[in-house]
Amino acid sequence: MQVAPLSISSILGASPCLQTWSHFPARIDSLLLSVWPSSKTGPDCTRGRRHSRVRTRVCSQGEIFNRGASEEGSNTSQPSTSGRSSNDDPPTITRRSAIFLAATPSMLVALPAHAYRDTDVTLEQVTPPITPAGKLPPSEEATVQLFERSTYSVANIFDVTLRPQANMTGSVEVPEGNGSGIVWDSDGHIVTNYHVVGSVLSTNPGTQKVVARVTLLGTDGLQKTYEALLVGADRTKDLAVLKVSAPPSVLRPLQLGDSSLLRVGQRCLAIGNPFGFDHTLTTGVVSGLDRDIQSVTGVLIGGGIQTDAAINPGNSGGPLLNSRGELIGINTAIYSRSGTSSGIGFAIPAATVQRVVPQLIQYGRVMRPSLAVQIANELVARQVDVSSGALILAVTPNSAAAKAGLLPTRRGLGGNIVRGDVIVGLNDTPIVKPIDLAKTFDTLQVGVTVTLKVQREGQLLELPVALEESSGR
Repeated sequence: MQVAPLSISSILGASPCLQTWSHFPARIDSLLLSVWPSSKTGPDCTRGRRHSRVRTRVCSQGEIFNRGASEEGSNTSQPSTSGRSSNDDPPTITRRSAIFLAATPSMLVALPAHAYRDTDVTLEQVTPPITPAGKLPPSEEATVQLFERSTYSVANIFDVTLRPQANMTGSVEVPEGNGSGIVWDSDGHIVTNYHVVGSVLSTNPGTQKVVARVTLLGTDGLQKTYEALLVGADRTKDLAVLKVSAPPSVLRPLQLGDSSLLRVGQRCLAIGNPFGFDHTLTTGVVSGLDRDIQSVTGVLIGGGIQTDAAINPGNSGGPLLNSRGELIGINTAIYSRSGTSSGIGFAIPAATVQRVVPQLIQYGRVMRPSLAVQIANELVARQVDVSSGALILAVTPNSAAAKAGLLPTRRGLGGNIVRGDVIVGLNDTPIVKPIDLAKTFDTLQVGVTVTLKVQREGQLLELPVALEESSGR
């Protein structure tokens, strides 16, 4: 029985994607050859396997002809029109085989995608409804309110340095860096890190000079920028105070917290301008206390607060807050090899800020107390068998320490070294290393009389000494 020729779409189905194969007859031939590599080829068509019911002939022109197959058990057969025997029948594929070939991506070329549009639906029917916002959990609501209340007290600070123009006819202001700061009081004082404005401070501009641009968030939600004058700075504590002429409505000071009562695990929040993204909030916990901070200025700051709240470049000078929104520290440094947050950040404790900032506002500098003595470092002290305490190398003549009778290290009549007094205690604080003496001075003020416990030739003495202002400013 002779069967009428079928088109590609009639075999592979009416799908628009499969109908596109009608444009690729040569590729179908190549595909069949790759699927049936053992097939024999004729001069005009590809030969393949024989199927019991439908035999399909694929020619190079892309046409597919179906030839009738004799039913099993029949004694009659259809003679071949080409004069060939039944063993030389053309290759055949079933409808299932053709669909399988069209559905195998790894074997076929990419089929073009066709858009499908359902004209019976509307946008409203296919758009899911938005769930109404409910109340936030109490902890989240507290965080949101804390941020909304405290963000007005955080400033964005741009250090501005004067540089000569190329034609040498004047100077232009070039932003050198940016950081954060806090509103200290309603008089316009802004507290930040020394290193935030370090570039302009290295030029010794003096007080009452414009050293930065300070941006504050107004009650209307708009950013307002003001020129900031230098009031005072202290490199050893990495703190600086600026002043802006802003209306009282823009100046919202933060409340100070007691950093001496902090506990590891306590929740904390940092607000700042990392990478210039203003008013960014990160949260974490207090990870450690009483850390020695190696600040960006290269000095060692004692009593630091360690936190895992994300602190990045631009956060410097911003506040570290407790869960009540009180200032417990000024973010100053991170421990990182990449320069970005690694989960270890440090802040100057609020107790240090509270002691240093008023002096910077009043005097423009910190009046740092001192004994007016020179203390040996640990290496020198070990050379004269001093393993604990602070060894006095020299005493300033006519100082309070000299008047109190403190003895320096000196040479004896025979040229031998005579050890000076070794300070082992200050008031009730034991002194084990020289750094302990420096940390204790941070909590004291000039003019205060302290009791020194010193070791002298095997004896323990207690000497009262009035603290003087350090000459090293």
